[in-house]
Order: sequence, then structure tokens, then C-alpha cells
Amino acid sequence: MSDKPDWIDAALEQIASRGRHRSLAPVTPRTAVEVDVNGRGVRLFSSNDYLGLSQHPAIRDAVARAVLESGMGPRGAALICGYTSEHEALEADLATLAGTEAALLFPSGFAANLGVVTALGGEDATVFSDALNHASIIDGCRLARAKVRVYRHADVDHLDALLAASTTPRRIVVTETLFSMDGDLAPLAGIVDVCERHGATLVTDEAHATLVFGSRGSGLAESLGLADRVDVHIGTLSKALGSQGGFVATSSRTREYLLNVARAYVFTTSPTLPVVIAAREAIRVAAGNPGLRAKLWENVQQLGESLGRSLSSQIAPLVIGDERDAVSASRSLLERGFHVTAIRPPTVPEGSSRLRIALSAAHSADDVAALSEALRETVVG
Repeated sequence: MSDKPDWIDAALEQIASRGRHRSLAPVTPRTAVEVDVNGRGVRLFSSNDYLGLSQHPAIRDAVARAVLESGMGPRGAALICGYTSEHEALEADLATLAGTEAALLFPSGFAANLGVVTALGGEDATVFSDALNHASIIDGCRLARAKVRVYRHADVDHLDALLAASTTPRRIVVTETLFSMDGDLAPLAGIVDVCERHGATLVTDEAHATLVFGSRGSGLAESLGLADRVDVHIGTLSKALGSQGGFVATSSRTREYLLNVARAYVFTTSPTLPVVIAAREAIRVAAGNPGLRAKLWENVQQLGESLGRSLSSQIAPLVIGDERDAVSASRSLLERGFHVTAIRPPTVPEGSSRLRIALSAAHSADDVAALSEALRETVVG
């Protein structure tokens, strides 16, 4: 080891002094909603596996067959050798799901957001981003070589004013539709109207809404009848689809542009073949089992009633405030057999540390009732 100044130790000390030191805590999966932690079974309320498809028997069988027949598939970027007929078929499935002309696969939802925002940006553009957008969108804005204007969270009037004041030739508005740490929904109808009035391109990140909202399951825009008024739909395979990866659903022309320009697509290895097979089978299973989504919403209603709140989605934050208090509450729940993660800055704003409860269709009514009781004993009551 070199004897250079050990700035990392100093940085870690500062992180610890602010109560923000994090460490990895391995879990061993049992089911979609149960894991082992240090050899003890714990009910999982922190996963984004909203329909429980990561453990669905048909999907597991399809993945096992794919591994036996083709291993992980060819390893390389999509433009070299990593794009198989199954990748092409999945893109067609995703375009059908979203109701668009075409779709493009990315290795992660982070890469999809990063790739789209940077590719659409440029010196002649301004990107307008919701204040609570995901880090992948924020990083895309930082790398986009464009002007960036952040509008107040879900504030259509503020967005309207910023667009009206902008003089750049191209304007791109980007928002999550279901915000991952607050569980609230973007005022999409108002945003669509404002974008059309100002001639702005609208990009929506449907990561947490995919397979949860809409009759097809394409997301919030579909559920509101606005899908054809959104220019670029971004989604993920890593949440309700129970797989891994991200995608962009859009026009054929925009897909062609992203395929050639989005560096997060061009310069990265394509998703593995078993991951692609899992996502294709998940779309089929979800379409054939509408009861999964119905069960998820039953769980949302049950938890909301127990908390005395009206929940907009399957994500229910309990804001505690202090970082250490949030971590302590999470540990107390873990001792009672519930895995609920404490979310702290910089993921959320200062003073708003929270427990983030994520519901799944795989949770039983008894699971939700037991969690509610534990929350009353440790947090709510």
C-alpha cells in the first residue's frame, strides 16, 4: 500500500459522525416476501418485487431451461454480439405493453434514464426535472451538456413558469410517474398539457408503475389515458417484472436515435439471456393473471386503513425525521421479524429520514396485519 494521505478514512469518519454510515447486510431468499437474515426467517417489506414474479414457478422454469440450453448467452454490447432474437422479441413485447412503435433494452433502469437524458440533451437544450426525481435522472441531467431547471416537486404551475421563461430551442421535461421514496403520483395530466402548450418533449419514468397501473400494465400514463401524449416512456424489468434491466418505449425514429447516441446503451454489455427470458415470461404471466395486481391493491388498501391514511400506491413511507431514529426503528422491526429499510439522506432530503414500506401481491392479509401491529408497537403508536 502507498503512504498517500488516507483521505478515505477521514471521509468515512465524517459519514459516521453524521449518522450516515451504511453497510451491506446479506439476506438469503426463501420466497418473494421472505428471506433469511442471520439464519432467521424475516418477512420482506422492502423489495420492489411488487407482483412476486421473481419466484413464480413458470418464470423459474423458463430461466432454468434457458440456462441449460444457452448459458448466459453471448457476452458483448448489443451492437457487437449481445443482441439475440430473444432480446429482439422482448423489445417487441415491451413495445406492445407500452403501446408504442418500438422499445430498446438497457442493462438497468439507471442506464436507461442516464442514456435517454444525456442523448436528448445538448447545448441547445434545457432539461426540466422534478425536484424529487431519481438519482439516475439527476446524473443524466449533470451529464447532458444542457441547461437544467429543477421545478418544485409535482408543481405544474412552477414547471409552466420555467418553460415560459426558457429561450432554448429544445426543451425536455422528465419526471417519475410514481415517486419511489414518497409513493405519490406525478400530476401527469397537467404536465402533459403544459408540455404540449410549450412544445416540450415529455419523458416519463414508469419504473415503479410498470405492471402496477394501467389495464395493460404499462404504467400511470396508460391508466390516465395519456400514454399517446408521452414522447418517451422509460421502464424497468427489475421491479414488478421480477427480473433485471431497463427499457425505453418510444417511436421507431427515437429508438434508432438512442441506439446510435445513448452512451449508456452503446458502451455496455447487453442483458444476459436468462434475464431476458425471465422478463418475457413475466409479461406473459402478468397478462394471464390479473388477480396478482388486484391482490396488490387489496394489500395497499389494507395497509392504508391500518395506518389511517389513503395510499396512492404500493409504496408507503413513514417519515420519522432524524436519521438515527429511522435506523433504530428499522432495527426494532427487524427484531420483530420484519425487513423494512430505513431511507436516509442523500436519498431523501435532510430531516425526512423514513421507513419505506413496499407491498407485494405475494404478501398475505396476515402478513400485512402483522406488519401493521408491529408498526403500532414500534413507530406509529
